[in-house]
Amino acid sequence: MTGRARLANDAWESLLTVHATFMKSFAAEPIWGDVSMKEYDVLYALAKAGEPVRLTDLHQRVLLSQPALSRMVERLVGRGLVARCEDAGDRRVVRLALTETGRERQREVGRAHARDVAAAMTATGVGDADLDELQRITRALLGTKEKEQ
Repeated sequence: MTGRARLANDAWESLLTVHATFMKSFAAEPIWGDVSMKEYDVLYALAKAGEPVRLTDLHQRVLLSQPALSRMVERLVGRGLVARCEDAGDRRVVRLALTETGRERQREVGRAHARDVAAAMTATGVGDADLDELQRITRALLGTKEKEQ
């Protein structure tokens, strides 16, 4: 393995370790109530989309398999957190959106989760310049991925 490949793999391992450590910590927080972290991820993705989205588009925004996402959406629809909407341009297409109840639940959990994320990201003396650099790097990595697709 070349020096650059080793460095890339070591950086990737560090990123995964931080992600796993933080996610375990976040999962232990008492903020989730009747919404699991994975369900919250779907609610957050729908909120972030800002408009009704197709299941295939939602699948691009979450870390779930298509079948698992379909089952989860069914449960969220059944609980009144997500609604199916017709697509104005193509009546065969179904779009998904948060219901008002889903929007309220996402915001409630989201406020608490945002506090936990901010605390975790700044607890060890990580400064604003470090956070800016981390955001620049992750956006660059996403830009590379988007160009490859």
